[in-house]
Amino acid sequence: MKRFISLAIPLVLAFASAYAEEPKSLVESGAAVKKLADGMKFTEGPVWLPADKKLVFSDIPNSKLMQWKEGDGLSEFRKSEQSNGNILDLEGRLMTCQHAGRNLVRTEKDGSIKVLVDKFDGKRFNSPNDLAIRSDGTIWFTDPPWGLTEKTELAGHYVFKLDLKTGKVEAVVKDLAMPNGIIFSPDESRIYIADTGGHTKHPDPAYHKLPAGIHCYEVSKSGALGKKLFTINQGSDGLRVDVKGNLYTTSGKVKIYNADGKLLEEIAVPEGPANLCFGGEDYKTLFITARTSLYSIRLVNAGAKPPGAKW
Repeated sequence: MKRFISLAIPLVLAFASAYAEEPKSLVESGAAVKKLADGMKFTEGPVWLPADKKLVFSDIPNSKLMQWKEGDGLSEFRKSEQSNGNILDLEGRLMTCQHAGRNLVRTEKDGSIKVLVDKFDGKRFNSPNDLAIRSDGTIWFTDPPWGLTEKTELAGHYVFKLDLKTGKVEAVVKDLAMPNGIIFSPDESRIYIADTGGHTKHPDPAYHKLPAGIHCYEVSKSGALGKKLFTINQGSDGLRVDVKGNLYTTSGKVKIYNADGKLLEEIAVPEGPANLCFGGEDYKTLFITARTSLYSIRLVNAGAKPPGAKW
């Protein structure tokens, strides 16, 4: 078990909200970024487990899921096949994207691992990256080839929708270069999907120079993807929303936007943040995975839980 580290650093707030409904800062008064643990290779996919009052996150190159708990510090949660994004399903079970496994898995209550999906139209995924859950239980996930060491079997880098009731997998977005972070708005009327931009890993040269962006799409009440509403001109590895609908992104810093893509605030982190999540007793602690370390900071607004979540 690694020792607990608490290191406060100055907080850089570059922008304040111009909207009357929000406070001048979304960071709790007097709060600063704290380092909670370090010594890992590349941290990703944080998720808060409320029943156990602990955080679980990925250390991708080490093929481990790690855990951190107040008072206990850092320890190994379990081995993985290069896990990346993690979330809870509506029942509170851990769901994980795996690079090396090229699949989406769920950790059952007894600790066993169930593969939920690993193919689309008979072809293996690239390396599932991040995922979001809707109140109807469908899982939406991104599939760029960042962790792929073999030849791709798919014609592109898609965003998929998995219906666990029927087992149907649908490619809902096909025109992104390297889809990454993904999250629904609190009322599920919108979905935000990050594209880290063009890369020569894409099998179609037309996608090699596409700009990075965070795209906001309409979602119908029935769960169908609608038109694109707007794009924020930056990429992001991870995405989260608070109960007010503000969007938290990772691009050099933690950058916070309102629901319509207006920049509200920036939070500097000692290492470039990869992903983030809300947690703690009141869901007002923002946990940040950043390269070799884990950080946190206290916020004004609580994080949004998926509608219908039983945790």
